[in-house]
Amino acid sequence: MSIGEILRTWTNRMFGHAEALVLLALIAIVLAILIFLGAYLAPVIAGLVVAFALHGVVTRLVMWRMPRILAIVAVSSFFIGVVIALAVGILPLVWSQLQNLAAQLPDVVVALADVLESFAEEYPQLVPEAFLASINLTAQTQFTNWGGQLIQQIVQQLPNLVGFLVFILLVPISLFFFLKDHQQIVEYLRSLLPTDRPLLDEVGRETVEQMGNYVRGKLAEIVIVGAVCYATFTLLGLEFAALLSLLVGLSVLIPFVGAAVVTIPVVLVALVQFGWSWDFLLVVVAYGVIQALDGNVLVPVLFTKANNLHPIVIIVAVLAFGGMWGIWGVFFAIPLATFIRAVIDAWPTKISDVESVPETPT
Repeated sequence: MSIGEILRTWTNRMFGHAEALVLLALIAIVLAILIFLGAYLAPVIAGLVVAFALHGVVTRLVMWRMPRILAIVAVSSFFIGVVIALAVGILPLVWSQLQNLAAQLPDVVVALADVLESFAEEYPQLVPEAFLASINLTAQTQFTNWGGQLIQQIVQQLPNLVGFLVFILLVPISLFFFLKDHQQIVEYLRSLLPTDRPLLDEVGRETVEQMGNYVRGKLAEIVIVGAVCYATFTLLGLEFAALLSLLVGLSVLIPFVGAAVVTIPVVLVALVQFGWSWDFLLVVVAYGVIQALDGNVLVPVLFTKANNLHPIVIIVAVLAFGGMWGIWGVFFAIPLATFIRAVIDAWPTKISDVESVPETPT
């Protein structure tokens, strides 16, 4: 067969079915909406994400004979209560510790240099003098005003008050209507699709199941890991416990990389505060145990259905989707990669009935 015939055969096999074209069109439409309107639709998207997480709770309450509308009101009220508790109880504490850290940052760098210098006196072969000199120079020149610049940059990145209030108001409203009109929305979307759609149904079921499981599991993992870290750090007397616990909790959004990166501030704060002591070693060991339990116990329990994605695929997905959509891309990197895999896995089996182009006799 010629190259043209090979390409024509492949095109007919992969795109010769109406479902394939519909699926490609749907993917293109969703991508276009996210790229061009994602920033404007952020409250609706956030409401949809929370609806994925809480829809199972509503279903369970309905199974327990609670009226559906009452279950929706109860779940929505619970979400609003959690947001208020977060805004009133946790965020002010984190902000206060961030300000303290920024104010103490030059002293922290100097203290770190002192710790390294004392370590170098005991093990001079491991820490060169030139490295110590560069640390001291950096502490004196680069970090003098860095704390104030950090706070200024954070304040500049905060949304304006009106936009923030609109976001806070629209997310619960979107959540309520996504939960209330879930069935109507699904039926309307199905009415826009072809009647005979086995490929779309299979990909849709796989995507919705994976997305729901992932959102619920990831939110639970953030809360559990952050709470355990806060209790542990507070018990061990570690400074900036709330700030560090928040960082550790959010780090689970980025597989592999997040845990490695957030280890640095935890170890540095413990090192500056306790020096080379048993207290420092206890913090490091406790933090290592938490990370080990998260990866080997908590994650298998929360994510009972494995995604079977290779670690390299996960890292590429995090980098690619995170680069396109920021924190939302990082959050949904794994389910999006799973969706792509579901499309690839389902595609050949669902269009195998497409007639192939007869091979030209030689």
